[in-house]
Amino acid sequence: MPRYEYRCRTCGDTFEKSRPMAESSAPASCPAGHDDTVKLLSTVAVAGTASAPSPAPRAGGGDGGCCGGGCCG
Repeated sequence: MPRYEYRCRTCGDTFEKSRPMAESSAPASCPAGHDDTVKLLSTVAVAGTASAPSPAPRAGGGDGGCCGGGCCG
């Protein structure tokens, strides 16, 4: 179930709420009980390390760098 982040306009607190996507635009009360809240635009940050596999050598030799690894004639 997706989590949505909200900010209370009354007390300034931010909080998260898990709810179905069908209810994503429904009003949400803050934990202090205030009803004047706004849903925040969330960004997703993905961090990590990954390495791409090395390209296979081309038939006939060479480094495979021509035209993005294609054969240029």
